Amino acid sequence: MSPIPQPSPPLVRRRPARVTAALVAVLVALLAGYTAVAVGQAHAADTLLSQGKPATASSTENAGSPASAAVDGNTGTRWSSTFSDPQWLQVDLGATATIDQVVLNWEAAYARAFQIQVSTNASTWTTIYSTTTGTGGTQTLNVNGTGRYIRVYGTARATQYGYSLWEFQVYGTLGGTVGCGSTNAALGRPATASSTENAGTPASAAVDGNTGSRWSSSFGDPQWLQVDLGATATVCQVVLNWEAAYATAFQIQVSATGMDPWTTIYSTTNGTGGTQTLNVNGTGRYIRVYGTARATQYGYSLWEFSVHTSGSTGPTTGPSISPTPTPTPTGTGNPPPASFWGDTSTIPAAQNVLTVKVLNRTNGQYPDSQVYWSFNGQVHSIAEQPYLDMPANSAGRMYFYLGSPNSQYYDFIEFTVGPAVFNGNTTRVDAFGLKLAMRLHAHDGYDVSVGEDYNTFQESRTATFQRFMNSVPTEFKPLAQDQAPYRIPAPGSDPNFRTGGQYANYFTSYAASVGVNAPTSDIFGCAGVLANNPGECAALNRHVATLPQSQWSDPSQYYLAAPANYYAKFWHDNAINHLAYGFPYDDYAGQSSFISHGNPQWLEVAVGW
Repeated sequence: MSPIPQPSPPLVRRRPARVTAALVAVLVALLAGYTAVAVGQAHAADTLLSQGKPATASSTENAGSPASAAVDGNTGTRWSSTFSDPQWLQVDLGATATIDQVVLNWEAAYARAFQIQVSTNASTWTTIYSTTTGTGGTQTLNVNGTGRYIRVYGTARATQYGYSLWEFQVYGTLGGTVGCGSTNAALGRPATASSTENAGTPASAAVDGNTGSRWSSSFGDPQWLQVDLGATATVCQVVLNWEAAYATAFQIQVSATGMDPWTTIYSTTNGTGGTQTLNVNGTGRYIRVYGTARATQYGYSLWEFSVHTSGSTGPTTGPSISPTPTPTPTGTGNPPPASFWGDTSTIPAAQNVLTVKVLNRTNGQYPDSQVYWSFNGQVHSIAEQPYLDMPANSAGRMYFYLGSPNSQYYDFIEFTVGPAVFNGNTTRVDAFGLKLAMRLHAHDGYDVSVGEDYNTFQESRTATFQRFMNSVPTEFKPLAQDQAPYRIPAPGSDPNFRTGGQYANYFTSYAASVGVNAPTSDIFGCAGVLANNPGECAALNRHVATLPQSQWSDPSQYYLAAPANYYAKFWHDNAINHLAYGFPYDDYAGQSSFISHGNPQWLEVAVGW
């Protein structure tokens, strides 16, 4: 079981001694003058859009560090968050804008890993910049995106404090999506696909302008059709002209490079077939339709795949090289769309601490009457009672079962709930049993999701087990076989990695090279001599123990070589924002699925197959 912290009193943030106030005033005045000149020169044709606009945040450290302080134009005031991951700061620009540059002026508590995201509605977000190697200081980011709302979304802190910004400046032009072009930007462009049914149904047939020719895939899930638009463009509409073999579940995704990462700009599990006209908002050179569930026993088949744009940033001869992307995991890490979580306005108010709502996301495998939850002696199906009025409790677990209340298909979340705070997480520390995701919403607007990512929820159980097999080295493959189809156990409890097992010495030499004398099973389980050493245990599992300790908190260094905990890596690769609890001290460097917030309102838990 991963450790669950008890509710604690507010922390007092302590800072090193600062230079004198007089010197600060002089420096601020000088820097402000320099910044005004530099920004004025850099943005002769663009406008600072964010200053003085309404700003909100996932949390604030205290009343003296509000969200508005990051957009007030004063480099002596700042926003700072509570001391946990993830956190975000969001600005409403007042109207749709084309954004070309973001300037982050970090205080000492900066983000090691963060994203810049845009949205038209403040609920569905598109990532236009992402890094796991943030440097702090003043970061000037050249981006390309369109939206009314913009946010910086931090997933890993560089310090033990929260996230803190002196200023969050957004540059661009308002009215970035006035009108959607009538020209089909995909017509005649290079097209590729995951498969074709036969030589007569190539990918190119879906972009040839001929509604008598079509692309069709082989008869399996998932499948995709991808088009290179030739230049980065803002996509505002997609038209899908389906043949009879259509998709009931699919996504529209864009990419700068034609490879991971892909950004989902539309998603549905209720596709209707026929001609579907989809109004979207996303930026990329490459676009694809990604099908995850077919409506028939055949493949996916499109007469035409039309793409309309509101303008292009100009021709390119290859993928952009700035900013340099970090290696992308095999999973997408995409959070579920708003439709996945359903209508949250009907969740009843809690009489205790918060209301828990359980969602059936088994993709039709089980009816609500066969999706069960259990907590503190209560056992109900969703059909009987989808809600739990959660009281304060210590080190609790809520179990979920499919089929019957004592089924072998089960899993759990764990939590500690105080009188006015929720601390909890999904966990893969013991095993994988069911796909789980949870979304915590608080009265102050905090809204964060963790758990398996959307693509993992959409695929079949068989596909998930097979992807695990395909993703891990030989030593870890039996984990997906020994207890299949019910569970994938963590390696620390597998006989192969324990004393006398075939892989009992998997970690021992590597551990010994850094002075740790521990059996492999104790390294996976952070037990024995590692029980009170979270940093070293995490470093061994992530294969960074031989690096300087300053690099133990750099996710870009994790799992790059064996020996490593590839079981944990798989769940990170396939988790929302790549945050997961794959071993007991996976919260080291903010990499776990643990979430915590005061004054919670409700928690949704999605149970998948």
